[in-house]
Amino acid sequence: MAQDFDAEELDLLDSLVETQEGTTESGEIYEHFRFVADKGQQLLRVDKFLVARLEHSSRNRVQQAADAGCILVNGKAVKSNYRVKPLDVIQIVMDRPRYEIEIIAQHIPMDIVYEDEAVLVVNKPAGLVVHPGHGNYSGTLVNALAWHFRDNPEYDVSDPRLGLVHRIDKDTSGLLVIAKTPDAKTHLGKQFFNKTTKREYNALVWGVPDPANGRIEGNIGRHPKDRLQMTVLPPDDPTGKHAVTHYETLENFGHTALVKCVLETGRTHQIRVHMTHIGHPLFSDARYGGDKILRGERTGTYQKFISNCFEICPRQALHARTLGFVHPVTGQEMFFTAPIPADMTALLEKWRNYTASH
Repeated sequence: MAQDFDAEELDLLDSLVETQEGTTESGEIYEHFRFVADKGQQLLRVDKFLVARLEHSSRNRVQQAADAGCILVNGKAVKSNYRVKPLDVIQIVMDRPRYEIEIIAQHIPMDIVYEDEAVLVVNKPAGLVVHPGHGNYSGTLVNALAWHFRDNPEYDVSDPRLGLVHRIDKDTSGLLVIAKTPDAKTHLGKQFFNKTTKREYNALVWGVPDPANGRIEGNIGRHPKDRLQMTVLPPDDPTGKHAVTHYETLENFGHTALVKCVLETGRTHQIRVHMTHIGHPLFSDARYGGDKILRGERTGTYQKFISNCFEICPRQALHARTLGFVHPVTGQEMFFTAPIPADMTALLEKWRNYTASH
């Protein structure tokens, strides 16, 4: 049975950005359409199956979607020549939530780091949701983009061929790149997929990593007992996705440490999950237990100090500090740096003062 949809949503099939890996820190894919084949379904190529069910679509567009990894059958990406069998579940997925409502332009200030005719680079503050959905239908970065481009007839905020190429979590601050043309999004999407972009994060973690610098490799998937969490799964678990994080300790505060993390892949909560996996959850990260005292003293003075730290930075202490990519038009290497925001800066300063006095 087909999911209800608007005809405009069929433009999703034009997006050629790979959605299966490498495009986002949060790494999610979202279902936009779902069909279940009848019990009496005859063997039929999936492209023909979908063309018959999607109005205003063409076989070429469906084939492009399949090539981009956007068509799943029973949870696995398939090519356009896959033959649909009885009771197969066919999904069309994308790298962003489906917009169920009209995107309203809202005058939300954006820290624009760079902009030209093809790309826009912004420094997202912590607390700002990237995409509408899941109860956040306004006040998002996409609403801010709709306002920013309100006088640009070439930019349609609902067009999946344009817009955000990757994402970071709501409570993570830092750099994001937005594509202003379909060619730019395709070009940038391939760079993320091929892991040629440069992404570095700063994080304050509980404890001091040993060794000080290292490589974390572990397949990431949904936690079997808590669907809101991700976790490192056994290598033979088919639901886990390959993930690699490189870390380097920048400052040692005794009970915590400032680390630099370089992503080789982009998975949901990757840095948060990998650092937790090696015993160093991010400071103030409530979802992964970092909002409790995990290292240090038992004194009331220390407990008060930590409580003050949580108040200063009441979110995971994670910042997407640098972003590098090749410009999709000029071919020039672009590199951007966003300073650590005020809440994390104040938090680090408290730890520096604490370390100096002990």
